Amino acid sequence: MTVSALGPDMHRVLCVRLDNMGDVLMTTPAIHALRSALPHSHIALLTSRSAAQLAPYLEDVDEVIAYDAPWVKKDTHASEDDFAILERLQAARYDMAVIFTVYSQSPLPAALMCRMAGIQRVRAHCRENPYSLLSDWVREVEPGPVIRHEAQRQLDLLAPIVGEPTDTRLRFNTQQADQRRMKALLKRAGVAEGAGWMVAHCGATAESRRYPPEKFSQVFDLLGSGAGPIVLTGDTSERELVRAIKRGCKGAARLVDMTGQLSLGELACLIQQADVLLTNNTGPAHLAAALGTPVVDLYALTNPQHTPWQVAQRVLYYDVPCKWCYRSVCPEGHHLCLRGVSPEQVHSAVIELLEERRNQARGELAGVA
Repeated sequence: MTVSALGPDMHRVLCVRLDNMGDVLMTTPAIHALRSALPHSHIALLTSRSAAQLAPYLEDVDEVIAYDAPWVKKDTHASEDDFAILERLQAARYDMAVIFTVYSQSPLPAALMCRMAGIQRVRAHCRENPYSLLSDWVREVEPGPVIRHEAQRQLDLLAPIVGEPTDTRLRFNTQQADQRRMKALLKRAGVAEGAGWMVAHCGATAESRRYPPEKFSQVFDLLGSGAGPIVLTGDTSERELVRAIKRGCKGAARLVDMTGQLSLGELACLIQQADVLLTNNTGPAHLAAALGTPVVDLYALTNPQHTPWQVAQRVLYYDVPCKWCYRSVCPEGHHLCLRGVSPEQVHSAVIELLEERRNQARGELAGVA
């Protein structure tokens, strides 16, 4: 990679990605490219409180600063946070900031904050003329004939100043302590070490991205015992959802409910060792991509840029005229882009990826022998 476009004085760099955990994960290839170009610089990440949970697992980031910005959708926002974060950024004396956004977001509020913090060099995609708010203005070209994957969009933002990277994987470093706790939880739930399992993550923060619970029940009935243990995951707010799905099942599938029991690190270790992840289009889909686990992604057509990146996958949806709505709640009220996906389609996709994964594992064992 070339570093000439960055100059010799980029000692402290701020990356700004203020939305969700999955968005930060899809930005990790770009952050890694920046780290490769500036191996000795201090790289900080300014992100939402929810995404700040990633801090222990991002090897390319030296510091994570949590901030729920008022121009990004959040449940709560305290105005005093704005002054506190501005003071912190001013004190840090960053040499450069890179603002990462999806094309439907404006970088200008974050750019103004960077200017007020005294950061002279600020790079971002922007649709309107930012004048002096952005020193490095990259004109927004999306949506257009081609809409780039979110990971590629952020790589392209940095390519002119860091060069073309050779490693563009999503990144998440699992930890041995999480691995040990995850294995202990599985053992307590009756899943033997070495047994194959799949993970099903049935929730999502946005209502528009949730496959109907009754259809999840039908999928699990179709899978029966042939898929091995199916480990159900989610946070504490999704316990009732998972209970409803289990009540709707006829009982052939072996369901292991770990909803609300796993930390982020333990969830990542569980997904890393799973044969397949079945999930709505939400954070765990991007975790699986970072960890190399095949994904069946029930993909609501709210945003075209967020499919799993560089991993074996089946992306399932029902095409609708109202696609790419960018809404948390279905504006038409029918959720057809997900409801139109049949349980039989989901079952077939899971079985295909399970067979591929297990055949690969058998081949690796034979090669070792």
